Amino acid sequence: MPDNLIRKIIRKHLTSPAELVPGEEIHLKIDQTLTHDITGVMSYLAFEALHLPRVRTECSVSYLDHNLLYVDNKTPDDHIFLQSIAKKYGLYLSRPGNGICHSVHYSRFGIPGKTLLGTDSHTPTSGAIGMLAIGAGGMDVAVAMAGFPMRLKMPAVIRVNLINRLRPGSSAKDVALEMLRRFTVKGGLGKVFEYTGEGVKTLEVPERGTIANMGAEMGATTSIFPADEVVRKFFAAQGREKDFVPMSADEGCEYDEEITLDLSKIEPLIACPDMPDNVKTIPEVHDIPVQQVYIGSCTNASYADIKKAALVLKGKTVNDDVSLTVSVATRQTFRQLLKEGVITDLVDSGARITEIACGACPGIGQAPPTGGVSVRTSNRNFRGRGGTADAKLYLVSPEVAAATAITGFITDPADILGDLSALGEIREPANYPIDDTMIIAPPADGSNVKVIRGPNIKPLPINTPPAERIKAKISLKAGDNISTDDITPGSAQFSSMRSNIPLIAQYAFSRYDPDFVSRAKEFGTSIIVGGENYGQGSSREHAAICPMYLGVKAVIAKSIARIHKNNLINHGVIPLLFQDPADYDGLSLGDELEIDDSNSQIRSRKVTIRNLTKGTSFRTKLDLSDIEIEIILSGGQLSYIKKQKKA
Repeated sequence: MPDNLIRKIIRKHLTSPAELVPGEEIHLKIDQTLTHDITGVMSYLAFEALHLPRVRTECSVSYLDHNLLYVDNKTPDDHIFLQSIAKKYGLYLSRPGNGICHSVHYSRFGIPGKTLLGTDSHTPTSGAIGMLAIGAGGMDVAVAMAGFPMRLKMPAVIRVNLINRLRPGSSAKDVALEMLRRFTVKGGLGKVFEYTGEGVKTLEVPERGTIANMGAEMGATTSIFPADEVVRKFFAAQGREKDFVPMSADEGCEYDEEITLDLSKIEPLIACPDMPDNVKTIPEVHDIPVQQVYIGSCTNASYADIKKAALVLKGKTVNDDVSLTVSVATRQTFRQLLKEGVITDLVDSGARITEIACGACPGIGQAPPTGGVSVRTSNRNFRGRGGTADAKLYLVSPEVAAATAITGFITDPADILGDLSALGEIREPANYPIDDTMIIAPPADGSNVKVIRGPNIKPLPINTPPAERIKAKISLKAGDNISTDDITPGSAQFSSMRSNIPLIAQYAFSRYDPDFVSRAKEFGTSIIVGGENYGQGSSREHAAICPMYLGVKAVIAKSIARIHKNNLINHGVIPLLFQDPADYDGLSLGDELEIDDSNSQIRSRKVTIRNLTKGTSFRTKLDLSDIEIEIILSGGQLSYIKKQKKA
């Protein structure tokens, strides 16, 4: 029977027979993993707890790319720890300055048809080359590195049929924003977007990467493109043609849903504050004054992205009222741009060139001014994401960002260039400068390597199994679309605390509800109540670990984002869903809730909760598999695995 591309890869990686029915649990062998510096420490602490001598994947890579702003000893200590971990346990290590994990990975390590699990929600970027690439929490990646299969709910596969080609001045970023306009930030939950059609052939690999990258903003499990002749040429340009494997859907295969997107009708778009799906056209917002422009991130810092921005800026000067910073995704791309004089053109225009790193995207450096407007080519614009709580972030293509930097107002590149045909002629290079000296390969035997731990690295907290009778107050009542940035804020300051849960836990929800921590400590044991799409955004499992550390035993929400839900399960926090969403309205901060016979109710997946404060009760449900139930009842993934190893 003909299969679509996602199902073909899944079938080859099933560790036990399964019907591929959307919503049913499947177990997948993971070929490759990636971590980065602000999520990696927790992952490797968990891996160490499994007492294995070496990772069991085909290829695992530790990237030092997010926080390269060393404000004190914490981050450099983390980097030394991660480098020693890589040597001891058999991982490749991409050193600071080599590039952003997603961009480096599909260029130097990714292989079509393989599975990739990464501790970052934008891991699906590698879907650009035909990989099944999925973002996850650190615990899930630790388990994958140990050779255990990944548990996953079979997603529905949505065919996105691309026709025609983009016009000059419109970009892959605009395709991603159009998808968000159609599907919203939660419209991809439980889904994979598989891009097909004649229009696919017109998109180069980094353009596909931009679209796959921002599938995460729709809550999608992943996105994928075929490994076709375009991908083969990319591999040849990377000196890796021997690693290329053609991968495509079978003729006549079926999909769960289908949509068609006409690339020729895509126009420059912009995501307005404070959600990536708040999408408008440029004319709708063109009169908004801007104080900062940032061109970079894993979404839009490829060779062609930067060169297009430089073309718009060439011979012009950044507006007096605008601060423009540019960061390139990889060292090899930076070298090519240097060689061609593109970096010189950017500097001549008044751009500041920052490190080859994630930097401003996750709020590490380049924070906007108080109440300022920052126009960015990155992927998220949640409130506080840029490091300034009241700043307003807008998401655009590199062409729009560059035009905006010149005028000081949100601007269409056509208003600067007039004739946009030159933008359409910019392509990726036929050959990239190949230099992997900033990637450290692991030794054949790391048994004698000493792991170096700085004073900021604290042990991974372990939860306890749920009590038979849970009695706890509501320590937080949150609204819809609470992001992991709301739960554990990002910035250079906070990112350097990620290896120290007792320290960073003191800042949980600090931008959303400054009294949460003191309230949780006062209550001792507590429950969080959330609205729709609770835990959207970044994969950072700190958003699950920190509340757990502060005594949170359960989250009750209308819906919970996939990665965050898995992180809650992995750390023994019960992820409950309202059976009737209207019951949310009957709960108040400080209400005391009670769950009797919790273990039995958890096993039944139907949990009745009494509100002792108001004398009412309501029903919740658990959307969990049998294994996930056992993980919760064990107090988390580590305890569950240790029990399995003893059995």
